[in-house]
Amino acid sequence: MSNPVRLQIAERGAGSLNVLALLRWALVVVFLWFGGMKFTAYEAAGIAPFIEHSPIISWLHALFGVQGASYVIGIIELSTAAALILGAFQPVFSALGAAMSAATYLITLTFFLSTPGVAEATAGGFPAISAAPGQFLLKDLVLLAASLCLLSASVQGPWLNARKP
Repeated sequence: MSNPVRLQIAERGAGSLNVLALLRWALVVVFLWFGGMKFTAYEAAGIAPFIEHSPIISWLHALFGVQGASYVIGIIELSTAAALILGAFQPVFSALGAAMSAATYLITLTFFLSTPGVAEATAGGFPAISAAPGQFLLKDLVLLAASLCLLSASVQGPWLNARKP
């Protein structure tokens, strides 16, 4: 019964499925780009409504202000990029980077519920979504899926070895 959790580099654990490398490096580009943008006033103002209405991260504005909250998120996003990069070489970082990425997109998808203007009133409301912020947020569903693919390929455990009788 002793089958401990085993960490591995996602691309190596998936055998010949090097397509996971495409997911890793695409996520790296997204986190580097978005994380770097968080250090601009333009981006801080752009994400302010998401943060302001979020029950999960609204405290950032109270603690750090609009630009400071953007800096904190930028540091987290750049740290996620760094973990994803290191994860191409070290198993623990493969799992850590993928988990950080998944957590990011789980949080941003909650903005669907908390941010005003997601549902498009002129089209009858939900499930019709606005271009911004609705469609902008919807892309995070794909990014979450990419993150979860990397995470599941990075963390192997006894639950994956269960066989049907």
